[in-house]
Amino acid sequence: MMRRTTLLTGCTALALAFGATACGGGPVTPAGGGDKALAGRTVTVAGVWTGSEQKNFQKVLDAFSAKTGAKTQFVSTGDNVSTVVGSKIEGGNAPDVVMVPQVGVLQQFAQKGWLQPLSTTAQQTIGADFASVWKNYGSVDGTLYGLYFKAAHKSTVWYSPDALAQAGVEPPKTYDEMLKAGHTVSDSGLAAFAVAGQDGWTLTDWFENIYLSQAGPEKYDALAAHKLKWTDASVVEALTTLGKLFKDKQLIAGGQKEALNTDFPGSVEKVFGPEPKAGMVYEGDFVAGVAHDQFGKTIGQDADFFAFPAVDGGSAPVVSGGDAAVVLKDGKNAKAGMKLLEYLATPEAAAVWAKAGGFLSPNKKLDLASYGDDVTRATAKSLVAAGDSVRFDMSDQAPAAFGGTKGAGEWKLLQDFLGDPSDPKATAERLEAAAAKAYQG
Repeated sequence: MMRRTTLLTGCTALALAFGATACGGGPVTPAGGGDKALAGRTVTVAGVWTGSEQKNFQKVLDAFSAKTGAKTQFVSTGDNVSTVVGSKIEGGNAPDVVMVPQVGVLQQFAQKGWLQPLSTTAQQTIGADFASVWKNYGSVDGTLYGLYFKAAHKSTVWYSPDALAQAGVEPPKTYDEMLKAGHTVSDSGLAAFAVAGQDGWTLTDWFENIYLSQAGPEKYDALAAHKLKWTDASVVEALTTLGKLFKDKQLIAGGQKEALNTDFPGSVEKVFGPEPKAGMVYEGDFVAGVAHDQFGKTIGQDADFFAFPAVDGGSAPVVSGGDAAVVLKDGKNAKAGMKLLEYLATPEAAAVWAKAGGFLSPNKKLDLASYGDDVTRATAKSLVAAGDSVRFDMSDQAPAAFGGTKGAGEWKLLQDFLGDPSDPKATAERLEAAAAKAYQG
């Protein structure tokens, strides 16, 4: 089972990291400066990051070492954070800090009694410097356990400036304008959108952005918690809106059949590869990483984005994902781990990775000048400006059987809907049946 947060954490803007390593980033020798209050302590940190993301996070850990005297050890868990951390706890070798990529996993850890509530210092910083929505996603039953250090912006539509210029269209402000612009792009010789239907998680993201804008944040929250049934009229309406795009052969590169055989990297290639087939591709800020690293595009010139547009007079949606730092009770240096988390809550820590690239912070106090390019600055500004209207990826809040399993649940049912979008009501009924089963389990 591969959850979409693998891509969230592995393909963020300008920093793609494919593959996995079992362990990396050995103990760091502290540099000069700081009061060295933690000299002699080693803080072990576990997370999914590999490759360039792991290297960039290590720069943050190095800055912490320089400040406090602590050494650090980063252990890459691969995709299955929950299983790896659970086995380490059972083996008496628990890490001190875990970077958790899903709300559901954070809740699971808290319910198992593995987590230490955040210190007063960390709570005060989060309360002052982060929108309260991030505090809510880091809390379980009213207790704050997680600091959202790294975020992903999943409400960005990426486009080829040349393709839009050739068609004579400007980035649209509404969903209807986007479809109209898509037809104009199609008339100029390219399909409007590349859709990665082979990866069911991309289809959940399409649905979530439409639903958040059209139905509003309160219903989004209710549906995410399954307090609202998928048979609700608002779900049928969002599926109907999405179906207009899915069934329009002018808008989707290769039509529905080809979309169902296109994975996420392939969808980016259709827009930014050597033989473009489409002018636009919807997905998160991590599209930039593929366009830059695999196809040599200069972000802001050869590849740019516009915000996912507002639907039917609603607000423009901001759907996010992210990685939360939590402290394990069973870590050998849990007190030092909490000091690391207090450091990660500061704009000083966020600035280290922001400068390195491939990073967005939800910290309001981080100077946007810390980011290395205008496109990332614009993405970060949009994320922070959304404040409490930001909503965490809905399928990542769901049980994995419904929201995160290939060939099952929401992924499979939305793939079926892409293949045949003629009956949104029947699709809603199938989604509700699958959700009811998963949430009961």
